[in-house]
Amino acid sequence: MKDVASMAGVSTSTVSRVINQTIPVDKQTRSKVLDAIESLNYRPNLLAKGLRVKSGQLIGLILPEIRMHAFVQIINSVEEYVVNRGFSLIIGNTHNDPDIEEKLLDNLLRRNVDGIIFSRLSDESRVLNLIKKSRVKVVAIDRELDVKDVPHVILDNYGAGVTAARHLISLGHKKMACITGPLNIKLCRERLAGFSDTIKDEHLQLEDNQIYEGRFDFDSGFKGAEHLLSQHSDISALWAQNDLMAIGALKALKIHSHLVPEEIALMGMDNLEISRMVSPALTTIMQPFDEMSKKAVEILFSKENKAGQQRIILKPGLVVRDSTVLNSSKT
Repeated sequence: MKDVASMAGVSTSTVSRVINQTIPVDKQTRSKVLDAIESLNYRPNLLAKGLRVKSGQLIGLILPEIRMHAFVQIINSVEEYVVNRGFSLIIGNTHNDPDIEEKLLDNLLRRNVDGIIFSRLSDESRVLNLIKKSRVKVVAIDRELDVKDVPHVILDNYGAGVTAARHLISLGHKKMACITGPLNIKLCRERLAGFSDTIKDEHLQLEDNQIYEGRFDFDSGFKGAEHLLSQHSDISALWAQNDLMAIGALKALKIHSHLVPEEIALMGMDNLEISRMVSPALTTIMQPFDEMSKKAVEILFSKENKAGQQRIILKPGLVVRDSTVLNSSKT
């Protein structure tokens, strides 16, 4: 900073004002300082600045499992929007372990991060008290937190189940089944409730043995399809609550010589890139991950605390491909 000040012919305090934009500096002086900064390739010491103003310009992002494709999309979007605001992102992976989740959150709070975007792992989370006591702003993303005054940006998961069921019913299916995610995660129960209620509203049946609890991975999709078909040979449609399980189910159906969609219609959820690459291309429920991430970052940086910002619920979309309708138009 002294070198910049010397080259620009100003004081170090003037350089500081230009960098931090705390007090207005006249245009000519500002231009000299910026030219000197560029010439010397000067970069402010963010750690030192953080110690002075109690801000390290750091945002924390805690997710249940960063290997999951859906969370990869959230990471990419959140990072873009955070970096564009001049902040850095620290990513915490809980590996679906409540002990790790608790330690990660505690560590971020101790580091005095400027805010945290958080997706809880399940009902087993033990971090609610930490969040309640925290002075750091927390925004819940994807998975809801049962904490008053914590803003949420989530999907209408009940509506996702309704959308899946309505699509399959519109195609004439009477006997349907579902591979859920872990049912200790609230959104999985909501998706199942929307799916089940819609089916029952049409005076059709979705019994407990037409439901298989998966783990959001390929293997549980594969095993789920095998199990459901062994119990119900007359199933004509199957919805898996994420695309990875749906692709696992597709593998099982092919191994057992079931034609998709001629014999069994298959749907996923998330609209991952891979869902259009498999054959047949997968009909799926779209989650607006980029919009979800953008709104979470906007709320985190907002100085206002509007009541309407406390709970943003985004709508799912239906993407119809060949796994439910032969020669369907791609959307």
